Amino acid sequence: MLVHLLRRSVLGSGILGIGVKRRCSCALQSVGCPDKAQPADMIRNRAQIKRVLCVAEKNDAAKGISDIMSNGRFRRREGMSKFNKIYEYEYHLFGQNVTVLMTSVSGHLLGLEFKTPFQKWHSCSPVLLFDAEVEKYCPENMVQIKRTLEKEVKQCQLLIIWTDCDREGENIGFEIIDVCKAVKPNIQVLRAKFSEITPNSIRRACDTLSEPDSKVSDAVDVRQELDLRIGASFTRFQTLRLQKIFPESLANQLISYGSCQFPTLGFVVERFKAIQSFIPETFYKIKVLHEVEEDTVEFSWKRNRLFNHTACLVLYQICMEDPIATVTSVTSKPKSKWRPLPLDTVEMEKLASRKLRISAKETMKIAEKLYTRGFISYPRTETNIFPPNLALGPLVEEQTQSSVWGAFAQRVLEQPGGPNPRQGKKSDQAHPPIHPTKHSSSLQGNEGRLYEFIVRHFLACVSQDALGQETVVDVDIAQEKFSTSGLMITARNYLDVYPYDRWTTKLIPVYEQGSQFQPTAIEMVDGQTSPPQLLTEADLIALMEKHGIGTDATHAEHIETIKSRMYVGLTSDQRFLPGELGMGLVEGYNSMGYEMSKPNLRAELEADLKLVSEGRKDKWSVLQHHIQKYKTVFIESVHKAKKLDEALSPYLGAAQEIPEEQQQDMEIPLPIRKCPHCGRDMVLKKKREGNGKYLTCVGYPACKTAVWFPDMVLEVSRDQSICPTCRPAPVHMLKLKFRRGSLPPMMPLEFVGCIGGCDETLREVLDLKYLRAGGSGGSGGGRGDGPHPPAPPPPRAPSSNARPSLPPVPTVVPQPQPPPRALSVSASSDSNTIVCNCGQQALLLTVRKDGPNQGRQFYKCNGGTCGFFLWADQPGQQGASQSWGAPLQVSQPPRTTVNSANAGQTMCHCNETAVMRTVQKDGPNKGRMFHTCGKSREQQCGFFQWADENTPPSGAFDGGYNGGGNGGRQARRITGAATTPTNPPLPRGRARVASATPQDTLVPTCPPAMTYVFCGVDISTFLSIHPQNISAENCASALSWFYSLESRKKATKRHLRGEKSCCSLNVKAGGPVILRIL
Repeated sequence: MLVHLLRRSVLGSGILGIGVKRRCSCALQSVGCPDKAQPADMIRNRAQIKRVLCVAEKNDAAKGISDIMSNGRFRRREGMSKFNKIYEYEYHLFGQNVTVLMTSVSGHLLGLEFKTPFQKWHSCSPVLLFDAEVEKYCPENMVQIKRTLEKEVKQCQLLIIWTDCDREGENIGFEIIDVCKAVKPNIQVLRAKFSEITPNSIRRACDTLSEPDSKVSDAVDVRQELDLRIGASFTRFQTLRLQKIFPESLANQLISYGSCQFPTLGFVVERFKAIQSFIPETFYKIKVLHEVEEDTVEFSWKRNRLFNHTACLVLYQICMEDPIATVTSVTSKPKSKWRPLPLDTVEMEKLASRKLRISAKETMKIAEKLYTRGFISYPRTETNIFPPNLALGPLVEEQTQSSVWGAFAQRVLEQPGGPNPRQGKKSDQAHPPIHPTKHSSSLQGNEGRLYEFIVRHFLACVSQDALGQETVVDVDIAQEKFSTSGLMITARNYLDVYPYDRWTTKLIPVYEQGSQFQPTAIEMVDGQTSPPQLLTEADLIALMEKHGIGTDATHAEHIETIKSRMYVGLTSDQRFLPGELGMGLVEGYNSMGYEMSKPNLRAELEADLKLVSEGRKDKWSVLQHHIQKYKTVFIESVHKAKKLDEALSPYLGAAQEIPEEQQQDMEIPLPIRKCPHCGRDMVLKKKREGNGKYLTCVGYPACKTAVWFPDMVLEVSRDQSICPTCRPAPVHMLKLKFRRGSLPPMMPLEFVGCIGGCDETLREVLDLKYLRAGGSGGSGGGRGDGPHPPAPPPPRAPSSNARPSLPPVPTVVPQPQPPPRALSVSASSDSNTIVCNCGQQALLLTVRKDGPNQGRQFYKCNGGTCGFFLWADQPGQQGASQSWGAPLQVSQPPRTTVNSANAGQTMCHCNETAVMRTVQKDGPNKGRMFHTCGKSREQQCGFFQWADENTPPSGAFDGGYNGGGNGGRQARRITGAATTPTNPPLPRGRARVASATPQDTLVPTCPPAMTYVFCGVDISTFLSIHPQNISAENCASALSWFYSLESRKKATKRHLRGEKSCCSLNVKAGGPVILRIL
């Protein structure tokens, strides 16, 4: 799917022609080998670099970096955006002094949106959004920032990206690169990588400049496009449908969907339903109490608890019979309470929520401010391991200034080995754990509380574990085991600075092994199992991280979304409770069979995005894979939408019925095939006027490919069968039902055919053009999809050079026949010589005209008189059906069987013996007998044939209407008692006639009686001919040939017009072709 940047008048010079594809290589145009560590080696013409444009992600970051690089001597001036200043100063870079212009953006500079026809909610069916074109554009509130970049970059020779060093920051960096390269294509680009805004970190970043990483940016592009397509399609579907189904509850409510927010909602609903379905059970246990002086010690039962009352009662009574406790063991061992791991983003969000009661969204907002002001390191990190090259001593020393925890920081510096962090197991290879970078005592409110937490956590993790001594006492009462434990803390260590953990001393009396005592009380108590608690925000974040939903930087955003949409609420103790709408949506989608509230789909996407960012998977393959996966789920969800209504009804009231017209508008048409012009799906849609349908491309109005079905087609629908021939697969077959009387009698009124081009029968009947790639549209120049389908094209006016649209006879089950030969040849000619209708050797030519047959060879009459034509690559298939694929799946035409068990009987389309009826209705045919299908009216195949026209073959003719395996028909030569196969029929559109001699008479094997009717034929005499090599498939061609060759009378009109015709072509079974004036 191509993604383009949108040209808009407000963008000034614009960013025309820059797209995501270009962005993948733009950085490579500006720098050299990425493996070289020294940035100076990657820069062309270093001496020419006089001015450097640096762009940070936020103005605070730009100011902080400028302050460090300039030692506080920068000059500030205004940019075009009042929120994004320009800081100018001198800096020593690449061994020379350069002028640095440092400015900033405000997050993403460009947005992603559907192109104009698809932006409005009612502009198209939501399913089309999976394939609709999208574009990068600059939002109105970013235009001034963009203009600043375009203006400043013109005077610079180098661009350095100083955005945050994560996926989003890398993608923002490439948006900056796109804008700048649109103005100055040859600008050189480098990337500064840093984790904190401190002097050491910034100077190190200047010394290790590298190339921007397009792979990391690609992962964001994929995520953005998928989020847009998935979110927009499901949101429009849900909102537009449910607002009509529940107008009183949801009339003005946006019912959004997101591939991350829905699994997040699913966790809340799942926990709530677990509580609802929980059945408490009563349990029983024995408790022993022992009072020594003022202390009461409780001994717990080693069996813990029993759910059988009788069993517990028996054991209790045994203990009461001999209630003396014997001390069996006294064990004393050292005990440690581990200091916390280094702080990553997820842990910071969870602990801030639990300990500080600050939401994850507010936590990330505050942390971002602290980072840009230089108080802490980068707050979006998955790492909980301090790298060995990070000097922790200076960071701890910075905190000795504090009057609150300064003394503890000094203890850490003085402890053996100095700061000694407890290391975790996670690293994103980009940023260290979150830690303070400088001391501050002026922060207030939540900023001060979060900063204090980060400092205390850092000092605790580089300190030492708390130490204690634990004593465990085991006793025996009537062979039942009980135990208790006590704790003596010997060294608090990290607990002195980390009040967020609790570890208290528990004192117990001194017991000696082997001693006995009388318990103060032995009790049998009962209790009940309790359900799990509702999720807290920390619990929810932990589940999201465990199942791979979102990233450390987006967890808070997804949680906030389900809260703002009223899918969930908060209890008084800040636990999540699902709302009625949230419950109904999750239950509705789960009842469809697609567990869309489960994390599986999104977790797979997140894993693929990681592989894209690492260069292990291709961006476009991942994008298309997940688009098709979610599109399939979406289509099935729409078809099962009533389950959504049923799930929401208990919460929102009775569902209202949607009028049938609106229901049809909301249905998602299933794809029939791919459009040969643009590659999108082609679907069946209802005509704006009438009840018919047409096949159209979903890319309308950009693509106007369409196929209009004539009025003779009463019904058309998608069949589940797939055409094995047409490409690109899958191409679904169509079920068609024709108007009675609109087809020749031998054709069934209902059959299944392929619209892909391989069914020549269907193409002839419907007078359709084959959908070839690169063409200009379907039959009649129809249009594609749109909010209102265009009117069908008007009927074609009769044309003197228009070929009549006569269908070939359908394929039937063949009788055993000798294989047909290619063409008849003279006795003296070579066996490979092609002879035309004149009996002369045909001329071999090559198609020169542009088109699908360009370069193809064919034969034609050397003298140009007989109209002979034959493709050179089909000499062995003359007379066979020239279908481009599998034969059309239709029922057998009616036929009279000969030389079989049913000899002489008429067979219907079902291949069963037809029954004979008599016309009872008053009229010219009253009393006339006819054959019809013997099944019930609902199951009849539509077969009809007058009994007096069912004439069996005569003489030595070996079977009436017998088709070959490829649809070919054979003529037989009658020479006495022996029959030999004659030449097969010619290709469609041509007929051969030669002077027939009495001893060499040819009789065509035509179907039992069929009549083709034409109008406008200027012939005034009764004519009868015995054509040679004319099959039933070419009867119409015989008439065409007769006009031009035999009578020299030219047909002016050949349009099929039924009863208004003035002449007819009558073909008797096995008999001659007769032209009769009506």
